[in-house]
This record gives sequence, C-alpha cells and structure tokens, in this order.
Amino acid sequence: MIRPLFPTAQDAEAAFYDALTKGDLEAMMVVWADDDDIYCVHPQGPRLVGVEQVRESWRQIFASGQQLTFQLRSQHQLVGMMMSVHSVYEHIAVAGDPRNRQPMIATNVYLRTERGWRMVAHHASPAPASSAEDPPRSGPMLH
Repeated sequence: MIRPLFPTAQDAEAAFYDALTKGDLEAMMVVWADDDDIYCVHPQGPRLVGVEQVRESWRQIFASGQQLTFQLRSQHQLVGMMMSVHSVYEHIAVAGDPRNRQPMIATNVYLRTERGWRMVAHHASPAPASSAEDPPRSGPMLH
C-alpha cells in the first residue's frame, strides 16, 4: 500500500477523522506513524502503546459497525517545526441514535517525518458534563 504524504498536520488530522467516520482501519493506520512509541487512549480506556495495540483497538471499535459523525469545535493548536499538538472538542453523533452525547476532549499529537506528518498520540476523555467549552478556571486544579 502506498502511504499518502500529509503535507501538514491539519491534513493528517482531516484524514484521521475521515477514517474514523468511515470506519476504515487501513485509512486510520495510514495516518499513524509506524513506530512502537505511538500511543492511544480512548475515552475511559487504558493507554495502548505500539502499532499492534493501537491497530487492534481501532479494529475492535470499527467492528461494532456504528457509523459516527464528528463535529470538531474549540480547536487549539501548538505548531512547531517538527511537532504539532491539537486540542479539540469532539461532538460525536451515532447514526440512528437521536441522543445527544457528551462531547469528548481530544489531544492529537503529530510528528513531521520524512514521509510527511503522522499521528503519534491520541488521547480522548469525556468533557465535564456541566461546563461550557474552555470555561474560565476557578477552584483547585489537580495538576
């Protein structure tokens, strides 16, 4: 399989969410770096490290057959020469399910490689249910 060249981290991110929406495992894994240091944390799940664990996790998710759509909001990016870190709110809808779902906060990390930008980390967790996106901070923080 010829791996496409993602000229920007935004191109890699668009391909990531496209593969996720289509439930396409091969397209998903093309976005990821082929490196045993990659990692993925799905909402309320364990940290999965390495290509095999990351691939298997996506295979299981896609095997459910659910059709997902994503609206990304409140995107924030830290972009450097070799690395780009994106924080987004994922608003997810499941085809055939009219319920509103709690948004997820995802951090996606991309690395510039000789073959273009590739994802090296994805970490998603539920956004606080009672707060707006990026609320003003008050009270103690855990870290």
